[in-house]
Formats: sequence, C-alpha cells, structure tokens
Amino acid sequence: MNMSGHTKLWISIAAGLVCLQVVASLFLREGFPLTALSDITQLVLLLAGTVALLLNALATRGRVRLFWALMTLGVAFWMSYQCLWMYFEVLLRKEFPNPFGGDVILFLHIVPMTAALAVQPHVQTNQRTTRLGTLDFAFLLVWWLYLYLFTVIPWQYVRPYEPSYDHNLNILYLTEKIVFLAGLGILWFRGQGSWKIIYANWFGAGLTYSLSSYLINWVIAQGGYHTGSLYDVPLVISMAWITVIGMLALRSPGKQQPAPASGSYGVWVMRLGMVAIFSLPLFAMWSLFDAGIPQRVRTFRLVLTLSSMLVMGALVFFKQHLLDRELLQLLIASQESFDNLKRVQAQLVQSEKLASLGQLVGGAAHELNNPLAAMMGYAELLGSTELSSEQRSLMQKFEQQVRRTRTLVSSLLSFAKQVPAEKTLVDISALLQTAVKLCLPQSRGPNVQVHTDIASELPRVLGDSNQLLQVCLHITNNALHALTETGGTLTVTAGVQDTKVVLEFSDNGPGMEEPDRVFDPFYTTRPVGQGPGLGLSVCYGIIQEHNGKITCGNRPEGGATFRIELPAAADSAQISGSVLGNYKSPEVLPEAKAAATR
Repeated sequence: MNMSGHTKLWISIAAGLVCLQVVASLFLREGFPLTALSDITQLVLLLAGTVALLLNALATRGRVRLFWALMTLGVAFWMSYQCLWMYFEVLLRKEFPNPFGGDVILFLHIVPMTAALAVQPHVQTNQRTTRLGTLDFAFLLVWWLYLYLFTVIPWQYVRPYEPSYDHNLNILYLTEKIVFLAGLGILWFRGQGSWKIIYANWFGAGLTYSLSSYLINWVIAQGGYHTGSLYDVPLVISMAWITVIGMLALRSPGKQQPAPASGSYGVWVMRLGMVAIFSLPLFAMWSLFDAGIPQRVRTFRLVLTLSSMLVMGALVFFKQHLLDRELLQLLIASQESFDNLKRVQAQLVQSEKLASLGQLVGGAAHELNNPLAAMMGYAELLGSTELSSEQRSLMQKFEQQVRRTRTLVSSLLSFAKQVPAEKTLVDISALLQTAVKLCLPQSRGPNVQVHTDIASELPRVLGDSNQLLQVCLHITNNALHALTETGGTLTVTAGVQDTKVVLEFSDNGPGMEEPDRVFDPFYTTRPVGQGPGLGLSVCYGIIQEHNGKITCGNRPEGGATFRIELPAAADSAQISGSVLGNYKSPEVLPEAKAAATR
C-alpha cells in the first residue's frame, strides 16, 4: 500500500510520541515532570486519533460515515477523560480522585464504538435493515447504561463504598471491552479487502488497550503504579495505533461487499435486544431477594429497573409502530404490483394475439390480392358487354362480393402491417374535426347527433396522421352505427391530462356486450357479412405503435366510451402551422370505411 506524504508524517509523529514515552519511562524518575510529560503525550495522541477518524467521517457517506462518526465519538470521550486526568495531575497537582463521577465517561467511550460495529459498514444493506438494526442496538445501549447505573452508581452516591465501587466498575468495564473485541473479531473474520485490514488493526489496538488497562488496574491494586511508568507504554501504543488506523483508512477506503443472504447477523442483534429486555425482571428479583444489599441500594435498584423497563417498553412500542407501518406499505405495494401484473398480462395476451395472427394473415392476404384483382378485372370486362337483365344482376352481385372480399383483404393487410409509418407532428384538434365531418354524411337515422368539445391549443402529437385519422374514423363510425336504431348523441372530447392528449368518444346507445373483448381479432356482434371484426384490432395496434393507450368501457348511465391517450410532443408548442396536408384522400383509405365491429 503506497502512502502519501501526509500519511507518513502523521504516522511518524505518532511513532515519535511512543518513543518519547518509552524514553521518559526508562530514564525519568517518578515525579511531576514524568507525570506531566506522560499525560500530555497521551492527550496529544488521542487528539491526533480523533482528528484522523474525523477526516474519514467527513470523506465518506451513508453508513460508512456513521461508522467513522461513532468511532470518532468514542475516542473523543476517551480524550475528554484524559483531559480530566491531566487537569487533576498536571494543573492541580493532585492524585486522581477515587471514586470519581467522571468515570462514566471512560465507561461510555466504548458504547458508541460498539454501536459502530453494529452498523457493519463493509456490507451493502438496504435502508430498512439499517433502521431496524440501529433500533435493535438501542436496546443494548440502554441496557449497558442500566448495568452501569445498577452496579456502579449505588456504591458511589447511594451508599458510598470504595472497594465495591472499584470491583464492580472494573468487572463491568472489562466485560464491555470483551464484547467490543468479540464484535471486532467477528467483523474481522467476515470482512474483505481493505475492511479486513481496518478491522484487524482495530482489534489489535483494542486488545492492546484492554490488556494494558487490566494490567494497570492490577498494579494500582498492589500499590505499585505511578503515571508515566513502563506500564503506560502499551496504553500509549494503543492510542498511537488509532491514528495509524485513521490514516490508513483515509488512504485506502474499504469497498462494501454484498450482504449475506441469510441475514443471521440482524437476527442475532434482535435476539440480543430481546434478551436485554427480559433480563431486567431478573435483576429486579435479585435486588429484591438479596438480603446482603443495604435497603437504600435495594430501593434504588428497584426504581432504576422499573424506569428502565418503561424506557425499553417505549422502544418496543416504537419498533412495533415502524413494523406495522412498513407492513401496511408492503401490503399496498403488493396490491399495486398485483394490479399492474394483471394489466401487463392482459396487454401481453393481446399483443401475442396480434403478433401471431399478423404473421398468419400477412402472407395469405398478399396471395389473395392477385386472384381478386383478376376477378375484378373480368367482372369489369363482363359489365362492358351486352347482358340480359338477369345476367347483369348476377354480374353485379358477383362484383359486390369481390369488392367485399377486397375490403377484407385490405383490412388483413393493414392489420398485419409491421413496418412503422413515418411520424410527423399532428394537430389532433384539426384531425378530430376532419373525422367528424367525414362521418356525418354516413350517419343513419334522423335522431343521431354529434357534439364536439375540443380544448383550444391542444399540444401536437408525434405520429402518422393517416393512421390516427383511420382510428378516429373507425371509432366514430362504430358509435354512429350503434345509434342508428335507437337514436342518441355521440360526444367527442379532447383535452390534456398531465403530459398526454386524451380523446374520448362517448355515446348514449345500447353499450357494449363484452367490452373486454372488443379489441380481439375477428370479434364482432354484427350479423355475418357486415364486418370482419378487425377494425378495432387495427386501431389497438396503431395506438400501441404510437406509444399510447386505448380502452373501452360501458357508461353507468348507458352507452359506451372509447378513451385514447397519446403522449404529447415535447416541442409541439414551438411548431406552428397545420400538418394535415399529409393526409391522403379519404377515398383511398378503405380501412377507414370498413364495416363496424360491434
């Protein structure tokens, strides 16, 4: 691993301070100079470590930043405790008091560092896993604070007794360090790449500090310790190691690895949280039935346990609230996904029908065109000769059937056409008005009326004007045919919804018998011989080719409605002038005049 100049400088300074501590411990006698030098050296090393970790927190994001921020907080607590130690020994020139209320800072400095391990910065996890894992760890955090208040504080304030205070604090602090080292060991085993190196260094620094702290406490109990002695050398090494970790991580940040499929780590965190909650009644029973504990200490512990149970109960309630809300969101998302799946499935079935049928009829329709053209030519030649009235009647019927067959073949070719047409900007307002004007002469029945409600300044649509005109003509003809016997009104509206142009064709006729099948090929409700049932299938394919959507349904008050949604062109507002000049003459659009399909 190549190191930059700044990294080498920081590591060299840390190593130099360690060497200074070793030389001072070997050659200086016990006294104020040695004490001051040792306290200042440790403070500078902790300050350097805090800054090195803070640089990593500022240079990263997400959970990695949270990891380094919690580690920085833990070392900052340790540095604050060292400031208190130096305040007494250097500024006041007094021995450090025992018991001391500031010991809680030393105990708490490992809590955020243990919380940092729960973040698992080397693993890619989703926001939900991180949120619930953090909440589960909150149970453990409260539990650690409860243990300190339960075991240490009573012998400091409720019933001061120094031997019990020292014993309980050392045991609890040692247990906390063992838990921290165990967590580091697990992450070291599971980590990869640079993260494995980072965890290994943290484990080495934590183990060195734990052993040196245990050794110093033992020597203090024997009465043979003084600040700056050789017993402080491992402690100083662990402090300098933190700076090395920060600079190495800043030089080579670790990459996250995929989370394991089992997710066993999160399960165990949750289980430990539950164990922490259920342990509180056991501590309460211990306090209640232990006759060797003073009454004041017993009362304090019972009140503390009940208060902690309330706090943890609130955390449980909050977690359950998050889980309930998440479950509700999952149910809503599942319902939406199911509905979308059904819609996609229906569209897929329709597309498969059109694709398979298009391939089938495309070739057949082309083959039928040649004999039909010959038959039509022979019919015209026959019509130009002298025929009897009976023969001319038969010839006209023959010609009529040939024309009808040609219309069917033309519809088949249009249906099977797969080459996308050239698209231009189409004025939907003018197109609708043209379609209505072309269809009005074909309306049957005196009681049939057509109303239009077209919004002004509609955005233009990118598409083929002839194909879109064919769709509008066909739907309009269908509606007018349905109103022939009963009479009624066809209402054609056009407007804008979001970024789409919406067209609606609504009538108050008899409605559709099976609105879900109207786009199926060859589906028709007309008598045999009045339509092949391909018109609406062709319309469906045209709208799909234009990235639009066409639907059909019956109105509650009676009648049917066809709704077409087309995406508006992004630059349509900047285009002026009509593009309807691209239309072919309606007379050469046999598909547009095909028989209705109802």
